[in-house]
Amino acid sequence: MDTGLEAAASDSLVISGLGSAIGLPCDSDRFLKIPKNRKFMGGQDHLAVCAAGKALESAGLNAAKMGPKAGLFLAVGYIPFDGADIEALITNSLDGDRISLSRFGTAGFEAVNPLLTFRCLPNMPAYHVSACFDIQGEYFVTYPGPGQFYAALEEASDALASSRVEIALVGAVAHQTNFLVTRHFERIRPSVAREDLRDGAGFVVLEGAGNLRARGGTARGKLLNLASEYTPHDPFDEELRLSERFDGCTALDGEFGVASLPVTLGTVQHAIVRHELRARDGIIAGSVWELP
Repeated sequence: MDTGLEAAASDSLVISGLGSAIGLPCDSDRFLKIPKNRKFMGGQDHLAVCAAGKALESAGLNAAKMGPKAGLFLAVGYIPFDGADIEALITNSLDGDRISLSRFGTAGFEAVNPLLTFRCLPNMPAYHVSACFDIQGEYFVTYPGPGQFYAALEEASDALASSRVEIALVGAVAHQTNFLVTRHFERIRPSVAREDLRDGAGFVVLEGAGNLRARGGTARGKLLNLASEYTPHDPFDEELRLSERFDGCTALDGEFGVASLPVTLGTVQHAIVRHELRARDGIIAGSVWELP
């Protein structure tokens, strides 16, 4: 697959850290600033905190208070929800054989853990990452497909180039082995079997070469090329297929969704990795990464 996209990335931006977390459970406890916050965390939150912590450790920033100089740019996968919670919600919302909105707001809502919504919201991984690592600068959150990671990456590159932030933590997280997300992938065409879906998160730390030298950090690689475009289409008339290719490294087994590229980068050393993507939402994107 050739996306036909070629655009050079900034020569002044370097990769100073990489980190990934694959599968649940993952060891996020060591990164939690406030351990009690664990009760508010779902699977995607644990994955994001774990991968972000590893990336910051790789960048030599794990002990630092990031503050307003650091920004967070995150793509989050489809909203997760377990079958047992959905069944309890629906069963207690029924009036005869129909769902009653009044019962939904009373008996239905009371049938599930009141903290459940905190564990599902797409912006919660961003909250937990920023809270754990004191990231106070610019932020950007998008979802839910792999093309959206490129949107986050481009936003981060622009923020760095315009000096709105000095350090950008760019990542993606997908919690896909749950009822709601597996059901979604079973319904799309072509469908994706639940056994092929994976949970994972990956983060890249980007910063200016001058900033890295000033703090005595070590470059872990470089983003050589980055480009994307959008193909307008009617999603009710045409379901686009996902097409993704990695050159220079072995693609991971299974579908990691929005986290596919950053999770893979977190497992690679000593390679030039070329990634080409045609996403289901019409985004066509490509990038080249040098990981010495």
